[in-house]
Amino acid sequence: MKLTALLSLLAYFFLTSVVNAAMAPVAAEQCWPQWRGPLATGYAPLANPPVTWSETEHVKWKVSVLGSGDSTPIVWADRVFLLTAIPAGKKTGTNPSESSPRPGGNETGPGGARGERGRMNGDGPDQVYQFVVLCLDRKTGKIVWQNTAREEIPHEGHQQNNTFASASVLTDGKVVLAFFGSRGLHCYDLDGNLKWSKDFGHMKTKMGFGEGASPALHGDSVIVNWDHEGDDFIVALDKSTGKEIWRTARNEGTGWSTPLVIEHAGKQQVVVNATGKVRSYDLADGKEIWSCAGQTVNAIPTPVADQDTVYITSGFRGHALLAIALGRSGDLTDSDAIRWKHDKSTPYVPSPLLVDNFLYFLANNDAKLSCFDAKTGQARFEAQALEGLFSIYASPVAAKDRIYVLGREGTCVVIKKGPKLEVLATNKIEDKTDASLALAGNELFLRGRANLYCIGNK
Repeated sequence: MKLTALLSLLAYFFLTSVVNAAMAPVAAEQCWPQWRGPLATGYAPLANPPVTWSETEHVKWKVSVLGSGDSTPIVWADRVFLLTAIPAGKKTGTNPSESSPRPGGNETGPGGARGERGRMNGDGPDQVYQFVVLCLDRKTGKIVWQNTAREEIPHEGHQQNNTFASASVLTDGKVVLAFFGSRGLHCYDLDGNLKWSKDFGHMKTKMGFGEGASPALHGDSVIVNWDHEGDDFIVALDKSTGKEIWRTARNEGTGWSTPLVIEHAGKQQVVVNATGKVRSYDLADGKEIWSCAGQTVNAIPTPVADQDTVYITSGFRGHALLAIALGRSGDLTDSDAIRWKHDKSTPYVPSPLLVDNFLYFLANNDAKLSCFDAKTGQARFEAQALEGLFSIYASPVAAKDRIYVLGREGTCVVIKKGPKLEVLATNKIEDKTDASLALAGNELFLRGRANLYCIGNK
């Protein structure tokens, strides 16, 4: 009887622990809930993914993904979310857009010079695309649910290295937000049931380069920045209903930078990088708090911030890095609010990485990495070449004491976090890679052009 009672008691405690674990709330820090990770800096403080992998090592699963997209995999609990644009096989022969043929000139998009692989797509789409939200099982890679948010012919094309699904999903474990730009913002619950959709009209992008910025999610507010060759605005929506909370007009050219929400001195603000001026808005009412000029043309990278400073970068036809003190207001251009600045080897497409007191950033779209002291602006190392990498679109990420830098040809260099460049591993898969990595738990999620990989210990 005593043994039976003891076994029953042990079984009870075991089952209770399992149920409690299953019901325990998931913290954002354990997941990768948005494009730049749980802290919006590229750093996953609780993740510990492998250092080495290949097509045959540490691949837990690999699944093909129909269509195309550069959206980063988004991870929450046992789910992985992804966006893709799938040609539906319905051709019309003509584009329904009212836009004229693309203008000429020697402008280059994020991919490089015209006439090369990165040249602008001069022809408008002539077929229907399905704009699809995928939810996969984190353990197996099998599709849990798949929803077509919109099916239509895009009104304009995109630069050849861009896609129609370049924005990333957002989730807080309650809602799943899928943004397809001119194809709308769509809100689902975690089981794939549509809660609401919001249409913002058609973007007219510079030189037909296409769209790319993701929204931001903070508390109950979803923030969408809408900069294009038309009427610009930034808008906050209620995440539960899709109703507008506020909308503020802007005056910028086409933008590809994702907004960053910062909390400082008890006040929440939204910072947006742009060519004309970096601007900060009050999250509560959309009123401008401060602005600062000084970025280059085509300002793409998303800002990162620590407790008292926001770091803004750009790198097309020039180089700019500004460390701007928080807590100020008004026009901060050339003021003492700029703690330090740098004008060499800053990124064009990839966003910077902030981990501890180290600010990492790439040079243009090249495999040259810099590391600066975030507080002082002192260079720890500058524009050092990463052997085995060439062109880079993906933004660097970090976990534990490691930095992961993914190139466009499927190669990822892992370096040791710190003031010196120390390569720990160079890993290669058989796919092209432009999407940024996602790190969660003991796993790394890598989206190639053809496949989605889950890298981890089997």
